[in-house]
Amino acid sequence: MKLNQALAQFRTVFDFGGREVAHWFPGHMAKGLKQMRASLKSVDCIIEIHDARIPFSGRNPVFQETLDVKPHMLILNKMDLADMSHKQAIMKTLGKNGMRNVLFTDCLKQRDDNIKKLVPMVMEIIQSSPRFNRDENTNYCLMVIGVPNVGKSSLINSLRRTNLKKGRASRVGGEPGITKAVLTKIQVCERPVIHLLDTPGVLPPKIESVETGMKLALCGTILDHLVGEDVIADYLLYSLNRLGKFSYVEKYDLQEPSDDIQHVLKRIAVKLGKTQRVKAITGVGNITVTIPNYTAAAYHFIRAFRKGELGQVMLD
Repeated sequence: MKLNQALAQFRTVFDFGGREVAHWFPGHMAKGLKQMRASLKSVDCIIEIHDARIPFSGRNPVFQETLDVKPHMLILNKMDLADMSHKQAIMKTLGKNGMRNVLFTDCLKQRDDNIKKLVPMVMEIIQSSPRFNRDENTNYCLMVIGVPNVGKSSLINSLRRTNLKKGRASRVGGEPGITKAVLTKIQVCERPVIHLLDTPGVLPPKIESVETGMKLALCGTILDHLVGEDVIADYLLYSLNRLGKFSYVEKYDLQEPSDDIQHVLKRIAVKLGKTQRVKAITGVGNITVTIPNYTAAAYHFIRAFRKGELGQVMLD
């Protein structure tokens, strides 16, 4: 009863401090978008990849304009980090919005059975649509698009590993912006011959809301320092409590769930030994004191979420 009373007093909405989305989450259109459009005539199918934890939030609406002119499918990657009990509801909502070719993947897994389904699905999509000027071409070309850090390069490497038994061709990383090159062409299948055009991540020209921007930041599609690790960590704590995901309590030796980010970060800093020495001015001179390193603790908290150490969640 005591726990339920405490939870009842937790925040039901997150205070964004009156920030305006355009100033806090400045969207950008990479030069690659023009080249993507220019290359469409040689593309048979578009693969849009997004984070499975936010299946609706943050998908670039500019991509929708591009998708309308070509067969396409949606890959919801990082399914290992998502609460898949919501899968049917997600598929139903996407279906209502006209998105029926959907595949959940875990591209970092050495053997992902869902990746094996991708080529047959793509071929079925292509063969049920006119190829116009590419009818005589027996080779196929796919374009991979998405916002930053959702796993485009990991998808390419996973396809090569599955279909060609070869190592990675694209560099992957835990931060957005790893892929800088525009339209790098990479073979991912031999029978039939399929190439993928890898593209850099492109954020929407305008994030639709501060809440959407924060979900994108929490999932690592926006560089942390642009938003602030302290704010992202606080939104993470709010989200975990709202979803009833309290694994952080045991992980960081808390006595009970908390809605106070400073209290949680202090416990994380103490547990991990993340402290810093600072000078304090007193009436009798300066002294050096040891205090928790809240920034380091916030960074660790966020990283633990992104690695799935705080449980599987669905933020949408």
